[in-house]
Amino acid sequence: MDLSNFHCIGCHACCREPGYVRLKKDEPDAIASFLGLSVHDFIAQYTILTKDRTGLSLIEKEDGACIFLTDAGCKINLVKPLQCRQFPKEWRFTGFETICGWAKKNL
Repeated sequence: MDLSNFHCIGCHACCREPGYVRLKKDEPDAIASFLGLSVHDFIAQYTILTKDRTGLSLIEKEDGACIFLTDAGCKINLVKPLQCRQFPKEWRFTGFETICGWAKKNL
């Protein structure tokens, strides 16, 4: 699929898919600051250690959605992780085009 013209339409389908949202080195600091939390409190409340023990991932809601997905959209959109910002051009999961609102319109 050609993603050169991809433009997120805000359907948030990708935010509802279960799986790791891995945090880069400085992302916990940025998100914690944005939320008005200490880094320690942010990590304790909103992250888990990945199974390979190499980093942190945002926790998920019971249905697999991102913990920061609200009815109004991404609660941390201004500081969302690189993995989220790069979706789907530089990072995507198999079959994303079957759930992504933009992709479904552009198949």
